[in-house]
Amino acid sequence: MCGIAGYVGQAVAGVIDRMTRALAHRGPDACGTWHDVDDRVHFGHRRLSILDHSGGAQPMVSGDERLVVVFNGAIYNAAELRTELEGRGHRFKTARSDTEVLLHGYREWGSALPLKLNGMWAFVLYDRDRAQLFGSRDRFGEKPLFYVHCSGTLAFASELAALRCHPATPTTLSRTALKKYFGYGYIPAPHCLLEGVRQLPAGHSFSYHLASDRLELERYWEFVLEPREDRPVDPIATWGEELRARLSRAVHRRLTADVPVGVLLSGGIDSSAIAAFAAQHVPPGELATFAMGFTERSFDETSWALTVARHLRTNHRAEVLSPDEAGTILPEVVARLDQPLGDPSLLPTFLLSRFARRHVTVALGGDGGDELFAGYDPFRALGPARQYARWVPKRIHAAIRYVVAKLPVSHRHLSLEFKLKRTLRGLDYPAQLWLPVWMSPLDPDELAGLLEEPVDIEEVYAEAIESWDRCVQPDPVDQTIQFFTRLYFASDVLVKLDRASMMNGLECRSPFLDNDVVEFARRLPSAWKLRHGETKFLLKRALAPLLPRPVLHRAKHGFGVPVSRWFRDETLVLDSASLPPGVSHAFAHRAVRSHTTGAADHSAFLWSAFVLGGWCSPPPLSFHA
Repeated sequence: MCGIAGYVGQAVAGVIDRMTRALAHRGPDACGTWHDVDDRVHFGHRRLSILDHSGGAQPMVSGDERLVVVFNGAIYNAAELRTELEGRGHRFKTARSDTEVLLHGYREWGSALPLKLNGMWAFVLYDRDRAQLFGSRDRFGEKPLFYVHCSGTLAFASELAALRCHPATPTTLSRTALKKYFGYGYIPAPHCLLEGVRQLPAGHSFSYHLASDRLELERYWEFVLEPREDRPVDPIATWGEELRARLSRAVHRRLTADVPVGVLLSGGIDSSAIAAFAAQHVPPGELATFAMGFTERSFDETSWALTVARHLRTNHRAEVLSPDEAGTILPEVVARLDQPLGDPSLLPTFLLSRFARRHVTVALGGDGGDELFAGYDPFRALGPARQYARWVPKRIHAAIRYVVAKLPVSHRHLSLEFKLKRTLRGLDYPAQLWLPVWMSPLDPDELAGLLEEPVDIEEVYAEAIESWDRCVQPDPVDQTIQFFTRLYFASDVLVKLDRASMMNGLECRSPFLDNDVVEFARRLPSAWKLRHGETKFLLKRALAPLLPRPVLHRAKHGFGVPVSRWFRDETLVLDSASLPPGVSHAFAHRAVRSHTTGAADHSAFLWSAFVLGGWCSPPPLSFHA
């Protein structure tokens, strides 16, 4: 795990060093730079040493000095690719470095290299013979890559804070990205909050031709559901065994490291599954598992994590904090974000990463299970929502919304009152907008009030509409899976996981995103993911031999903090003066007043605005080691 930065263009004294220093938290073990003054190419790298401590230094140059690469991530099938490449005549200098596999792999397969990789990555490679840069981002976007291209300059970095160290990076906020931030609660790629800056989308590569200053993007892979037509005699037994085998191999691949490895264990189905498979590959009592909990019961899962840890005989550690104790770290976390993210679970993810990093350098987690196997609560709401939309007239719906809006606000985690109000809000709109509106900080009317201008709903939610409409089968479950996987997961969940873990120098790995597991999930019919309102139907049956039944059938919990209460009792205070121009201070004041008096729950908006305000204001946006 590392941080990468670089640019092509006129050399500016000290820029590559400043860009690299801004990524020190991502790679505290070593740093390196490389320059080609004649071709105006400059690379920088920060290293978190995981594999081949002595031989994996970067930027890495090929033996004939034709190729140079900077790489952030991990290639889990590197050993197999190395064997294949050696069979084709390639000779390696390092013992185990997956970075060198990229150099030889590019030489052998060119721009088709990403199709050969099973892992998480963002890398940029300079090919001197072709006078071009080739860059790529992994299939789901586990590893970030920002870039700016203008007037003969191409600059890139793992985080926006590093890219901002280059003088070509614009400083103007993007109005479109601001709308999407408050419309979704995150900024979907390729958009960025700075006008003219882009995120390379997941599953994409780029080629940059130095001579012509031409930048070309190519999608090499996308998540598309194509359910299999064949069905075994006993699907639960046959498919369950196949899924267990694929998950076991995926976990085993991600246990490979020259540093201590553990598992982030919430006690939910997905993280418990990863711990169960990891325990099969580690001697009893030696697998390290970590949990983070809170003294407020509705936000705490540590008892479930302990149940799983005892069942699997892991070396378990847990840290329990009061929510207010956790909140004291919030200003630091917000200040260190390279781009705003309206997901409050960023805070507990940061705390868990910090706790785990005291004992391990690599941690496996269960991210991806909810998206691939239909685990979120909105999946269960689809059936009732469709019936409601079909039979309840708009006039009656408006009356129901009015009555439900009068229900007292609850500060409990995922309370019934919260779910009812959110669900009814989304049902004001067509089905393709239910999900983003259910989950957004503001509905479209509120967004227009905040920005004091008309809002084009189709522009704000263009990505959600495209994901819904492009589903191969017009099945609401499949359409919902594609929304969560292609949009929410890539631009919210994985961003949160990357930033929270890397702020602490921890590498997080997600076995559910293994190529083989994804291929299985992609072709599993939706009826075997959601059945009669039961989420993760086949996954639960597949895990039955490994985990206690109460763990498999417990209610979905999530990883939250009491943001609503914090704003209600003014533990957190939104300073509207910190918000950027073009955002209505009057709207923000009204939201604060309505929330603190208990008239409504505006915590999602207040959190998103609080994070945006922290991003727009000092202190500096990055911390240097």
